[in-house]
Amino acid sequence: MKTGRRRCAVRHPYVYHHPQGLRHRFTHLVLVFTVMFSIILAVTLLIVTAGALALHALGVITLPDSSNIIVGVIVWALVSLGVGVITAALLSYIPLRPFAFLIEGLSRLEHGDYTARLHIGHTSVFKKLSDSFNALATELQNTELLRSDFVNNFSHEFKTPIVSILGFAKLLKRADLPPEKREEYLDIIVSEAKRLTDMSDNVLSMARIEKQSILTDITEFNLSEQVRTCVLLLQKKWEQRGLDMEFDEHEYACTGNEELLKQVWINLLDNAIKFALEGSRIKIGITQTPESLVVSIANAGEAIGEETRKRIFEKFYQGDSSHAMEGTGLGLAIVDKIVRLHGGTVDIGYRDGYNVFMVTLPQYAADEQG
Repeated sequence: MKTGRRRCAVRHPYVYHHPQGLRHRFTHLVLVFTVMFSIILAVTLLIVTAGALALHALGVITLPDSSNIIVGVIVWALVSLGVGVITAALLSYIPLRPFAFLIEGLSRLEHGDYTARLHIGHTSVFKKLSDSFNALATELQNTELLRSDFVNNFSHEFKTPIVSILGFAKLLKRADLPPEKREEYLDIIVSEAKRLTDMSDNVLSMARIEKQSILTDITEFNLSEQVRTCVLLLQKKWEQRGLDMEFDEHEYACTGNEELLKQVWINLLDNAIKFALEGSRIKIGITQTPESLVVSIANAGEAIGEETRKRIFEKFYQGDSSHAMEGTGLGLAIVDKIVRLHGGTVDIGYRDGYNVFMVTLPQYAADEQG
């Protein structure tokens, strides 16, 4: 059977954007306050002048003549200063009041109250300020919840293998332990140690990938062969669950970071194996469009809930809160980050009883070779 070889060259999505929008908003805010205080000054002069003329007309005061002009200027300045301060205080209270709420909100965030929200003003500047603050507070609140969940989940996931290793290590110290039991316990210790290593690797991988903003170490490699290798690496897991693997026979070449993309397929396959129905089939497909290469990994099972779909790529999030399944909630977050570094996307669908994860990698051009 003749197979085709396709090429995929990923785009580099990192582009630096100068914060022109922020500068424009700041300039607008400065202009507003400049106009405001100019109006205050004009109003102050008008009030003082009108008041002086009115009092002079009533005979209450007499405006200074040329011989007392210096005294008049000093008095005029002092009166203008006093009236200006009072007027500025009164007129500035309303426009500056939102900043008092902003300071209060920031203080609440500083002290760990992430429920703080702002609703200040209806002008475009203050509305954008409120929206930005509320988005920040929401993100901090979600991060704190995820952090708390991570501590609980990670502690649970780490404690289980550690307890197993400790328990079986104590049993190995028994002098009367049969050789077959000794081998069995050693296998369990090795398995649990590997489980700890995998969890640690995920945490370290997430920390390393999060620091990346530019894709590096780009090479061309056989994508189909890479996926097949990942399937073989996880063979023990899917065989234990009685799963069958169905894979596209075509050969596809891809240009990208080979090591990072390998983590994508391992995490997606591991997730599919973990949640697939016992004895079912996992379908792996690669399709090509003029603009992209799409890798799909599907497992039979119940449809992923709407809430889980929205949060499934968040760090530390686990749809299974019962801890019935192993994991730290980092695998799919790593997948999402790596794919976005390659300028691609990850989507979730449900077709014919299968949950389908689709990774789309953009390409410049694709051609089939015999």
